[in-house]
Amino acid sequence: MKNLIQLGFAALLSLNVTTVKAQNKNAENSTLWEISGNGLTKPSYLAGTCHIMCSQDFEIKPKVMKALEKSDQFVMEINYTDPSEMTAMQKMFQTDKKLSEQLSPEEAKELDKILIADYGTDLKKMDNSSSQGLYALISMKAVPCPQTEIKLYEMELLQNALKNKMKVNGLEKVEDQMKSINKAYDLKGVIGQLKMGKEYEKLLKEMVSAFKKEDVRSVYTLFKDDRIMNAEQEKAMLTDRNKNWAEKMPDMMKKESSFFAVGGAHLMGDNGVIQLLKSKGYTVKPVSSL
Repeated sequence: MKNLIQLGFAALLSLNVTTVKAQNKNAENSTLWEISGNGLTKPSYLAGTCHIMCSQDFEIKPKVMKALEKSDQFVMEINYTDPSEMTAMQKMFQTDKKLSEQLSPEEAKELDKILIADYGTDLKKMDNSSSQGLYALISMKAVPCPQTEIKLYEMELLQNALKNKMKVNGLEKVEDQMKSINKAYDLKGVIGQLKMGKEYEKLLKEMVSAFKKEDVRSVYTLFKDDRIMNAEQEKAMLTDRNKNWAEKMPDMMKKESSFFAVGGAHLMGDNGVIQLLKSKGYTVKPVSSL
């Protein structure tokens, strides 16, 4: 369970929901997309994921598993099989300067009250955590089931990839993700988000419902609600990262057929991975079955 807090943080940062116009639903109602053309000898695949779910809601569609089996390498946002990356992730949730030392006495008192009232802990227990460690509490509170019933989508895919002896890679380093997170959420911003824990509970419920319907248009901007993510945070957490990934993906696909698994919010929009790949000359189309 040690890594659930760490991976759970990524869950809420990477999955978003928005309203869909009826005429667009059928055209893009898929969590799995095939990438072809532009000189590729074999197709690659892009899967939008719901990072963290309760076992009762969890399902990986057969077409997703078939696409994974047809691919040569499995590519996640971060390569969790790299020991150095896991070490970096552990450091990501710790801080050299205590939280209480970064806040005024009044702010520290307010944070302590929030943690006691809503998160079953207190500032004394969390004082050596980073702001990212604090934010992780939100995602874990939002999941409506015990930790023993939590499923991590990428981890299930990773287990299958390793069983099939596939190469595993990552689109970014933990250090890159840390920079994006720090740019988006400073400590006081995280405290503001902690106050909105119930909003995240609603978010995750709607998000899981949309994901199960493969409604990727709806896995895009609930998180872009002004109360949760402003324009600067969206740029740091989604747009900039999408552009970095879209620069790396062509070389990976050229070498071998790749299966990319990224948070569902990264797929759609003008700066989503799908559109960025299309702008590079690739054909990217939804997969209904394989």
